[in-house]
Amino acid sequence: MTAESAVPAGVTPAALAGVKVVELATLFAGPLATAFLGDFGAEVVKVEHPAKPDPSRGHGPAKDGIGLWWKVLGRNKRTVTANLGDPAGAEVLRRLVADADVLVENFRPGTLERWGIGPAELHAVNPRLVIARISGFGQVGPYARRPGFGTLAEAMSGFAAATGEPDGPPTLPPFGLADSVTALATAYAVMLALRSRDVSGVGQVVDLAIIEPIMAMLGPQVTWYDQLGYLQPRLGNRSNNNAPRNTYRCADGRWVAVSTSAQSIAERVVRLVGRPELVDEPWFGTGSGRAAHADVLDAAVGAWVGARDRDEVVAAFEKAEAAVAPIYDVRDILADPQYAALGTVVSVPDADLGPIRMQNVPFRMSATPGRIRHTGRRHGQDTDEVLAGLGFTAEEIAALRAGGAI
Repeated sequence: MTAESAVPAGVTPAALAGVKVVELATLFAGPLATAFLGDFGAEVVKVEHPAKPDPSRGHGPAKDGIGLWWKVLGRNKRTVTANLGDPAGAEVLRRLVADADVLVENFRPGTLERWGIGPAELHAVNPRLVIARISGFGQVGPYARRPGFGTLAEAMSGFAAATGEPDGPPTLPPFGLADSVTALATAYAVMLALRSRDVSGVGQVVDLAIIEPIMAMLGPQVTWYDQLGYLQPRLGNRSNNNAPRNTYRCADGRWVAVSTSAQSIAERVVRLVGRPELVDEPWFGTGSGRAAHADVLDAAVGAWVGARDRDEVVAAFEKAEAAVAPIYDVRDILADPQYAALGTVVSVPDADLGPIRMQNVPFRMSATPGRIRHTGRRHGQDTDEVLAGLGFTAEEIAALRAGGAI
């Protein structure tokens, strides 16, 4: 266990304390997956090219020339540099994985093999190593060598085809949805592989194609088509399973979302908005029946909501025990008492920018909670310390740096 993962006497170790993860990944699924592991105590060592750091360091808004996205994505990681295409840099990786538990990489398939550090070579060094390989289209198949990004997965998975207004174009999300879903799937797969290794004593390779996890989140679309020839249409904010289900503009220009997945909730909503007679309509008794009459229900709810400010709407729905939520932007999130009670946003000290607020770990554990110990560190900040811990002398480190290997 390193100083990074050590805990004070009398404190319960983090759930993944003592687990060493080596990250060879960029943009965004792999780095987010290792961040999730680091949140719960894993020691994560991120390896970047000496001259070509992770592009996420420069993505999105920056403050004083420092990328803010990286401060979140690089949390709880030590950063080292190594040119893996250089034999000396590849040797650094072999030394890194010799006592590691997990390696996460997202190079194009075949790249590590070309450098002589593919799974076969790495397992020769450490048979217990779990190797998670993330790529756009997987390690096999006709598309395996194509460059792949989350946007392409959102397009090919069926997500974009089912998202947007009925008369509008297929719609992509304005953030890395497919990458984020893949990150969660990767963290889950790594834990399964570690559990298997606990039983067998041998590591394995996990193949994650970014096109697949998001497809798994889209519901039974494949089964619907297989059995019924049914294609999920674009419905905007509506649903073909229940109504009213939409977003509605309030009198003050703010918005709320209403959901009526349960019959009892649907009845409460129409009574609240002054249309109790709708409950007696023969079509009202099923979600699909209500969905077929969404125009009528949206008109009723929309007119009632549109005559009131958002706070009044939310208060009335809560009193009626009907399901409503305000449409928040980040300013609302930071002011909301429920998020405050959950500790969803945390302030983390940063050496460059001072305190930085960011999303906390995504769930709470009563005995071994996760935490963000530090923000994303500078490019190669920990190279000398990590390599010294692997047995490299100061002279060897200087020679590696002079040769461009680190």
